[in-house]
Amino acid sequence: MSQPAPGTLAADAFIYGYPLVSSLAKVDSFLTTGMASLPATGFNRFGHADVLAGPDAEFVSVNNDTVYSIAQLDLSGGPLVLQVPDTDGAYYVLQFVDAWTNNFAYLGRRATGTAAQTWLITPPGWHGTPPDGVRAVVSPTMVATIVGRNACAGEDDMPRVRALQRQLTLTPLEPGGVYAGLPAPDPGVPDELRFLEQLRVWMAAFPPAAPDVEYQRRFAALGMLDEGHSPYLAAAPGWTRALIEGLAAGRARLEAAGRPPGGHNTGEWTGNLHLFDYNLDHFGPGTLDDPRWRIPDRRAAYLTRAVAARIGLWGNHAYEAAYSSVHHDAEGALLTGARSYTLRFDAPPPVDAFWSVTMYDAQDYYLVRNPAGRYSVGDRTPGLVHGADGSLTLTLQHERPADPDAAANWLPTPEGEFRPMLRMYQPGPAILDGSYRLPPIRPTDPADPTDPTDPADSTGPTDTADHTDHSDPDRPAGPS
Repeated sequence: MSQPAPGTLAADAFIYGYPLVSSLAKVDSFLTTGMASLPATGFNRFGHADVLAGPDAEFVSVNNDTVYSIAQLDLSGGPLVLQVPDTDGAYYVLQFVDAWTNNFAYLGRRATGTAAQTWLITPPGWHGTPPDGVRAVVSPTMVATIVGRNACAGEDDMPRVRALQRQLTLTPLEPGGVYAGLPAPDPGVPDELRFLEQLRVWMAAFPPAAPDVEYQRRFAALGMLDEGHSPYLAAAPGWTRALIEGLAAGRARLEAAGRPPGGHNTGEWTGNLHLFDYNLDHFGPGTLDDPRWRIPDRRAAYLTRAVAARIGLWGNHAYEAAYSSVHHDAEGALLTGARSYTLRFDAPPPVDAFWSVTMYDAQDYYLVRNPAGRYSVGDRTPGLVHGADGSLTLTLQHERPADPDAAANWLPTPEGEFRPMLRMYQPGPAILDGSYRLPPIRPTDPADPTDPTDPADSTGPTDTADHTDHSDPDRPAGPS
C-alpha cells in the first residue's frame, strides 16, 4: 500500500491531534494567565472562581449556574490525595479529563454522593497501594485536569460555595517528588507548523491508549515520531507548503463537522447527547462503561473528539449534564431582541438536580450585560410565577415587561440576535432517550416584514452557528 501524501497525512493528524493540542494549550493558559475570575494557578492546586460568571467573562457559552474550581494535575512526582468536603446534598461534580480530553472519572452528587470523601489520584502505571479506606482514581496521562463545578443560586449563596472551595484540597501522597511539568515545543518552529510541533512533543510526553498509539504510527512520515531536534526547523519549502495546506484542509474538515446541520430553522432545540462518547478505554469512578455511551468506530471517534474540543472543551458526558440550544423561533425566524417571545414549559425538564436557560448573543456566545443583572432563569430562580396548572412561561425580550408576572419570569435578551442554551444537570431518562421534547420559543408580536431575520430570508442555523475556534489558545474559551 502506497504512503499517503504529506498533505493528506497532515490533515488527518490535525483531526487526530487537535484535542491534545487544544487541551494542553488551555492547561498552559490556566497555569500562566487563568480564566476570567479563575486566577493563574500552578500544578496540583485548585484555582477557584469567586463569583458567578457575568458579562465581563468574555468566554464562549460560559456557565452561569455553577462556580468553577479547576486544578491542573502533574502526576509525574507521584500520586495526589484529594479531599472533598461534604456539600450536604447540594449539587457538585469533579470531572477528570486526561490530556487527550477523555472524561475518565466523575466524583459528585450523581456519581459518588455528597458526603465528605478522600481519593488518591494515581499516575499511569503506578504500582503502589492506596492508604486504607482510600479509593483510587487512575489517570491515563501524567498531566490531567479536574473541572469542578459547585451549584450556586446567586451571590447570596457564594459564602456557602467559598467555604466548600476552601475545603477542596490536593496534597502529595509523599512529599519531595520531582515534577516534569508540561514540555515546551521548540520556539524556533515557524508559526505555520507550530501545531505539528506541539503535537509531536506532547504525543511523546502523554501517550494515548494502545490502539491509538498504533494509529499514530502512520504519522511517522511527517516527523511526528522523531525524538530530539524538531523536523520542522528549516524544513524544505515544498514539504512545508504541503504540510501547511494539509493542516488547513484538516481545519476546514473540522469546521464543517462542527456546524449544525442545515434545515433546522423550525424552532427546534438541538443538542448532541453523544458528543463526549469518544472515550473508549478509560472508565474510572462515575463513568458509565456502557455501549450506549461509547462510539463503536474508533476512527469516527477521532472526528467527534475534535469537534467536542472545538465547540465544548472539557464538557461533560450527557449523563452528567445535557445541553440544548436554539437559534430560531417557532415560525422559523432567527431569534432577535427586536421582538418579544415566550417559552412555556407545560412540565419542567425532568432532571434529578436542576435546570436553567441562559441567554447569549449569537455572534460570540457571550453573556450580554442587562440592567436586571439576570443572565439565566431556572428552577432555582426566586420569585418565578407559575400558572394555575403548574406551567411556567418565561418572557424573552430586551425591555423589562410591564406586566408584573411577565417581569418576574423575564430573561433579558440582547438588542440583536441571540441564542439561549438550556442546561439540564443530572438529566432524567426522558431527556437521555429523547422522549422529553423541549418547547419552541414563540413570538408574541408580529414580525417586521423588512426584518432580515424573517423566515422567508432565513438560510438556517448555519448562518448563526459559531464558526470561531473555541479551543484556540488565543481565543477565550472555557468549560461549559
